Amino acid sequence: MDNVIQPTPDTPKRRVKYVRKLDQVEQLTPEQRDRLGPVAARYVFRANDYYLDLIDWDDPEDPIKQLIIPREEELTEWGELDASNEQSVTVAQGVQHKYTDTVLLLCNEVCGAYCRYCFRKRLFMDENDEVTNDISAGLAYIADHPEVTNVLLTGGDPLLMSTRRLVEIFDALRQIPHVKIIRMGSKMPAFDPFRVLNDEDLQAAFRKYSTPEQRIYLMAHFDHPRELTPEAIAGIDTCIKNGIICVNQCPLIKGINDDPNVLAEMYSTLSYIGCPPYYLFQGRPTAGNEPYEIPIVEGWQTFQRALKRGSGLARRAKYCMSHETGKVEILGVDADHIYLRYHQAKFDEDLSRFIL
Repeated sequence: MDNVIQPTPDTPKRRVKYVRKLDQVEQLTPEQRDRLGPVAARYVFRANDYYLDLIDWDDPEDPIKQLIIPREEELTEWGELDASNEQSVTVAQGVQHKYTDTVLLLCNEVCGAYCRYCFRKRLFMDENDEVTNDISAGLAYIADHPEVTNVLLTGGDPLLMSTRRLVEIFDALRQIPHVKIIRMGSKMPAFDPFRVLNDEDLQAAFRKYSTPEQRIYLMAHFDHPRELTPEAIAGIDTCIKNGIICVNQCPLIKGINDDPNVLAEMYSTLSYIGCPPYYLFQGRPTAGNEPYEIPIVEGWQTFQRALKRGSGLARRAKYCMSHETGKVEILGVDADHIYLRYHQAKFDEDLSRFIL
């Protein structure tokens, strides 16, 4: 099914209600809340009424439910909290510099909701202090490194910060001439599209700081076509109309988007609404994520079947996996080999190198 859900001309404003405890999810039975309580105690739970309403609660395998509601299998001992060793590229608190052109500012430690497969779930644990609200050290580092043309605001979700704070960050980065692109890695267009739709000051900031020569990019995180509601589409449309360039990146997730028909439908719809696919990620071996993982060969086959549908704009994603040494593109699979190449690399000598 490739029919795009059309946003209404005047999408009504709404303020979503956030829930932070499983006891607040009325659709769960008391027995389910008791069983899932230890999972939420280890890996934090957060959602909102808008997103919970997307779940078909009569379907135990509902993909939106699997994305947001804890599962007991998350407690299986598997993986590491910092699977890509991001600590090794941390140059100051909340500042990562792994690839020559790009610096990450971990400027927020909260998300609109928490994806169960998150590879940075360590940031949301009480004992973690990697994120900082004071980005002055990061700004100084970026200013001292003229090779940095891209800055990615992440964390946590930057669009959950106040507009005032975002404007401060945008303005500070625009004072650094060599920073040409500001990226926002955000799932708020899926979790709470009203964050953009309701905030005219945020829209004005987009118009001011996303200029013809120095753009702001929204790196959206849609994982399933059911997230592309009329409100979500209207949110993307609002971003585009206010000067933001939109693309989408997501992991391949067991039980959520590992069906080639589902992936193809999402890719086509994203291309129609002006938020084309950018990366499809092989899941990282992160603690708690075992129930969401797909083997590489199976993932490649799913990806290739999905790419048989849709126009070229719907088939632009690169299938990659993040590693301590770089972003590794999965180029092909045959009976004997998996063919890999460094799409991005921590060390210059590895860039574009095939991995034998």
